[in-house]
Amino acid sequence: MTTLPPLLPVDDIYRRLQLIFPVGTANRNYVTREIAAKTVFVMIYVGAVDANARWIRPDQVTRMTDAQAGLTGDGDRETWLVESMRPATRDIEGRWYAANTREPIRDETLRGGLVQIGAVTERQGLATTSPSPRYALSGSFAALFDPALAEERLERSIAEWREANLSASALARTAILRSGVIADETQVLVVLPNGQTRSMAAGPSSVISKAVVEEFAPRFLEIPGLLWLSESRNKVVEQDNQLARTLGLTIDPERNLPDMILVDLGPEHPLLVFVEVVATDGPITEARRTALLMIATEAGFSEDQVAFVTAYADRDDASFRRSVSELAWGSFSWFMSEPDQVALWYSGRESPERVKLSVLIRL
Repeated sequence: MTTLPPLLPVDDIYRRLQLIFPVGTANRNYVTREIAAKTVFVMIYVGAVDANARWIRPDQVTRMTDAQAGLTGDGDRETWLVESMRPATRDIEGRWYAANTREPIRDETLRGGLVQIGAVTERQGLATTSPSPRYALSGSFAALFDPALAEERLERSIAEWREANLSASALARTAILRSGVIADETQVLVVLPNGQTRSMAAGPSSVISKAVVEEFAPRFLEIPGLLWLSESRNKVVEQDNQLARTLGLTIDPERNLPDMILVDLGPEHPLLVFVEVVATDGPITEARRTALLMIATEAGFSEDQVAFVTAYADRDDASFRRSVSELAWGSFSWFMSEPDQVALWYSGRESPERVKLSVLIRL
């Protein structure tokens, strides 16, 4: 007979998910929201842990009710497991979710989230279209929801699970994002390309700006220089008028300038880089690209001497998901949590001969 694991209330499972998957975890929303907590609860409720060779279907999560969740005896749990597998002959009063919610549970919470990071296993040997149950918690992940775990023991168990189950790149990504938390309480010290330092007011925008100057610029520019840096309150942090004049560029704070203007002095013809930092809003849109390009062309720069970058904290951040549809073609996106990568929103509209994927993948 299967030994059913002890139950943890849904609210407590939800809180533990926030601890297990820190900011920076890929698809974090999929694995930390309420529907994920309820999915984990149902798996524990019926004993769907891979060591038990017992599995669930996504629609079983939708069938659970608060009243049923309150029945915690082994007999009640075993009876519900059997009943929840049978075709529904009537509406289920108080069910947690509508029947069609099984699709986001399957595609987002499970396949796009918990399965991807090894927290949930899939039953092998089932056809893709099989209606049989196929999902179970991994034993090590299920152990994190033992009600007996508390405080230091819980923290230690979570840390050990992360170390064993999250990839090196995932751990690095979360570490980078966690490092920015100090900006909530202190000034952000930015080291400029010339070695000088400037202080910015605490806040997420300043953390991203610091990363652009210290991480993006040396990675993607040959000989980087900083012409302009401002804070969200329009406070000028750095303004290098001498270098700007050398380039024939007039920096006028009265104009609608971007958060940052970088220059790459390495190429034969200097490259001007306009950067918008997005912690809440304000990406490089088509209109913004046009306005900034005018500033550059007025100074004698040609269009192929100008680049546009929108900088974010992370791909999974709400600010990116909210603004991605507004990003201008021909601009770049860069993410503080993945500093070695940059995304190009390639536009072939100006070229009579479209560049093929075989060429683009070699860029």
